[in-house]
This record gives sequence, C-alpha cells and structure tokens, in this order.
Amino acid sequence: MTTTRDYLELHFLVLLWGFTAILGKLITIPPVELVFYRTFLSALLLGIWLYWKKESFQLGRTTIWQLLGNGVLVGAHWITFFASARVANVSVSLAGFATIALWTSLLEPLILKKKFKWFELILGLVIVLGLYIIFKFEFNHAWGLTLAIISALLVALFTVLNAKFTHNHNHYAITFYEMIGATLSIALIFPWYAQQSPTGLDLNPTTTDWVYILILALVCTVYAYSISVELMKRISAFAMNLTVNLEPVYGIVLAVLILGESERMTAGFYLGAGVIILAVLAYPILNRKQATQSSKL
Repeated sequence: MTTTRDYLELHFLVLLWGFTAILGKLITIPPVELVFYRTFLSALLLGIWLYWKKESFQLGRTTIWQLLGNGVLVGAHWITFFASARVANVSVSLAGFATIALWTSLLEPLILKKKFKWFELILGLVIVLGLYIIFKFEFNHAWGLTLAIISALLVALFTVLNAKFTHNHNHYAITFYEMIGATLSIALIFPWYAQQSPTGLDLNPTTTDWVYILILALVCTVYAYSISVELMKRISAFAMNLTVNLEPVYGIVLAVLILGESERMTAGFYLGAGVIILAVLAYPILNRKQATQSSKL
C-alpha cells in the first residue's frame, strides 16, 4: 500500500537528483576527474553493500561485458552533464537535460522495436521549439546547452539499452558493474586526457571537494538509487515517471536559491525551459491515456 511518506520520499529523491548539477558546479576539479571519483566510490560502496547483503556478483560473462559497456555511456553522460554546468550554468544544463524524453521516444522504437507513438513525435517537436527559444535568447550559452543535450542523448541510450537487464538481474549488481565500466573507461583515457587538458590531470580534490564528491557518490547515487528501487515496489510507474520529470524544475529552483546571481537568466530562457518542462510533464499523462484507450479496444 502506497503511503504519503512514500510520495514524500520520492520527491526528496528527485530533489537530490536535481541537486547533482549544483554539486558538479561547486566542485573545483574538472568534470572528467570528478566523474572518475564519483563512479569509483559508487562502485566501491555498492560492492560493499552487495557483499554485506550476501548478494551474488555472478551475472554471466556476456552480461557483465554488456554492463561494463553501458557504464562507458554513464561516464560520458555525467562528464558532459557536469561540463555543461561549468561551461554555462546549472539552469542551462538542466533545461538541455530535459530533452531526454525526446531522445527516448526516438531510440526505443529503433532499438527495442516498440511501436512508435504519435504523441511522442508531437511532444518532440514541442521540445525542439523550447530549445529554439532558449538558443535564440541565450546564444552565449549555446555550447553549454549543446553539451547538456548530448548528455541527455547518452543517458537516453543508456536507459533503453539497460531495460533488458533490469527484469532479470539484481539492480545493485547491474549498477555495480556499470560503475566499474565507467571508472575503467575514464582511467584508460587519462594519458590522452592529461596531454589534451590545459591544466593536465587534476586528481587532487580539496577537502571541500571530497565532501561534495562523497555526497554525490553516497547520497545522490547509492542511497537515492536503492530507495528508488524500494519505492518502485509500491508506487506505480506512472506516478514515478511523472514525479521524476520534475527534476529540471527542482534543479533550476535550487540553482537560483543556492548559486544566486549566476543562475539568473533572461525571460526568454524561462519561456523556453517552461515549454520543454510542460512537454516533459505531459508525456506520462498522454502515455497513460493512450494505454487506457488501447486496453479498451
């Protein structure tokens, strides 16, 4: 039975996820090194959790390799997401990231051979309109917004590819191997990255950085993920998706409250972001409506 506390916990998780971009902005080391530490610590904590719970690490060699590959997408997604917040700001990053619904609607029919839904195309066009408005009024943030859109594409691809694993394997074991894949892929590019980066390789976080990185790994990744899995047992997928779609809203509000003047944008930005967010919030409602109509046929 779903309780009021369950819904409050879900909104708290969405608040945490919206807070990750702010933490990425506050941490001083570059995004690549930041994501390396986040994924390494997450893998370590998840490994300890699985061992403590006496859960099996055995998923099959082929599955493990596929999950490691998915981890590469996770790492690339987080790097571009945090880089977007650094190049522009948190508000721009979250507005671009809201296009994940558009990319998912395009990738699912292609990869999972699902039937294409007419309303997804319409909402996709609405999201493109919102992006056009933002680009028009915030062209100086075009590169940051582009990175955020790439980040949304990467996480949409990851989510679609990950769908086939979640029904057959332990969620924590899946995430454990994906975090390892992300960590190893970043470590492998360190020699090339150190030569290309103007500042070289910076693996020396400040004390404050370590606090924020631990919050990212422990609270925003391991804790938030474990609680969300537990809530999925009692909260419907519709209610879950509808609430998670509020992440850009919470994130943008938090960014303005915490980071202040650097997050204040033009009216054109908020108009464009509002168009995107309305399209995102409309998606689960239209999806539920179509599913109801289909069940009556």
